[in-house]
Amino acid sequence: MAVMKNNQDHGLLHEHTTDESTHIIGENQKSSRFSLMMAWWGVCSAMFYIVVGVAMAQAYGTKNAIIGLLITVVAYAILNGIISRYAIKTGLSVALFSRVLFGHTGAALATLIFFATAIYYAVFEGSVIAAAFNHQFPSVAYWIGALIVVLYSVPLIFGSVQHWLDKFNGILLPLYLLGLLGAVVYATMEYGYNDAWLSMGPEEIPEYGWWNTAVYYMGVWILMMFTFDFARFGKKEDSTFHSVITFGIPFYLVSFVLAALVGIYLVSIVPAETGALSETAAAVVFIDLMGFLGLIFVWITQTRINTANFFLATTNMQAFFQETLKLDFSKYVWAVIVGIVVFLLMLIDVFAYLLQALAYQGIFVVAWVAIALAHILHPKREEYFGTIPEVRSDKLPALEFSGLIAWFVSSIAGVLIYHSSWGANWYATITFFIAFFAYIILLRVKFKG
Repeated sequence: MAVMKNNQDHGLLHEHTTDESTHIIGENQKSSRFSLMMAWWGVCSAMFYIVVGVAMAQAYGTKNAIIGLLITVVAYAILNGIISRYAIKTGLSVALFSRVLFGHTGAALATLIFFATAIYYAVFEGSVIAAAFNHQFPSVAYWIGALIVVLYSVPLIFGSVQHWLDKFNGILLPLYLLGLLGAVVYATMEYGYNDAWLSMGPEEIPEYGWWNTAVYYMGVWILMMFTFDFARFGKKEDSTFHSVITFGIPFYLVSFVLAALVGIYLVSIVPAETGALSETAAAVVFIDLMGFLGLIFVWITQTRINTANFFLATTNMQAFFQETLKLDFSKYVWAVIVGIVVFLLMLIDVFAYLLQALAYQGIFVVAWVAIALAHILHPKREEYFGTIPEVRSDKLPALEFSGLIAWFVSSIAGVLIYHSSWGANWYATITFFIAFFAYIILLRVKFKG
């Protein structure tokens, strides 16, 4: 009876017409099938995916990299298929869903990690554009390029997913794909074809390089949280389409596999200056290869994914400060604040620190995903929590210890394993399983008691 009452009490929540993380998305805010797909597919075009693909081939060999990528595609598609269906069904955001898992105060940590990670990625991707401007036009100082990036990125997210981001990214998607194709064709015409890309890697190929590749991509499971916050805009009748196509295998084939193959091919035939492989270095390759068209391509890739970075940083920052400090500002105010933070971080040499922070946050994110899946897949979930769970702060405990204990125990174990002599290839996997089964056990203890 209590569950039925909780479900009936959600009427007020569904009346909200904003797309903030602090409210359930109602049917009147749902996006059309193609609209949501185009908005989400803005995430597929990051220079980061090209760089990681090349790095995996250089470290473990092209064959291992491709096998690991295919494993990653299947794993991501399965997990995000489950997550997207639940988000579509409930209309919950990561912020609201985390209240169910960790309590309304405990959930603040999830939104903190989420918006901080999104800001970090916005800094990385924005810096690539600024550096690309500076490379093509040396008279344009880096800081001016950084300011330009922020000034146009913030207004892009003033609109909602279904009223602006879909159209913007829908227009740029074919240009991104044409840019990848054009780079391959241009490089082949300029330098000739050779099959060196098929045999990239060290002289002694690691035996389990394919597994190492798959594990490395677990470090960007923040995309599962991205999926959650986008999928909630989907209509229930489109649930299968979104789980299979929008957030499924086709998306990750384009995001991971296609980008990696293009990167591996270009690096194998285009002469490059010595130096560490990075997103900025990859951007310079495209600019040196195609000139001004290369700059346009870099702008397209980074701007598309930054629409998602800025949007999710904004909505989750809004949720965090509303819960912790009761600051009830509009999304527009938080978007400007995100822009200011991103700009300042782009001017400070903090990349080494950010990379280390992302490594630790990645462990917490993997644990969050495991607990989320354990909750969604639990056979008695609706019996325990209702079809649409209670998410109002005044109706929930400040701390939900079933989720918090599972989260912290698994994350601490992950950090310790990460720093061990043998844990480099296992910390993420072990973190996942500890979090998953710990939450199942603790939930059973809670409701049995």
